[in-house]
Amino acid sequence: MLRTALAAFVLLATPLAAEETKEQSCQYQADVVAAIQKARLDKVKERDVPQAVAETSPAWPENYNAAIPLITPWVYEQKMRDVRKKDLGAAWLELCLQQ
Repeated sequence: MLRTALAAFVLLATPLAAEETKEQSCQYQADVVAAIQKARLDKVKERDVPQAVAETSPAWPENYNAAIPLITPWVYEQKMRDVRKKDLGAAWLELCLQQ
């Protein structure tokens, strides 16, 4: 499921600025995942995550917001103990850089 979400996100992020590197793109993606993870830890309802993340004024480019509804189900299907103990953003970054 993570690879499917990652593939969908990479497709959404394809029309990136020419100067954006793969490393920058992967970091932005990891930041999105971390923001969703934080929303879950803050007990935000799954359907309210896009709005809750937007209210944090994220630093990533606007086009990355389109992936929030695609990645949110993956984060919310993780066991809560994993959401509490694991760095899902770091895991995403690692997988992204391997693509």
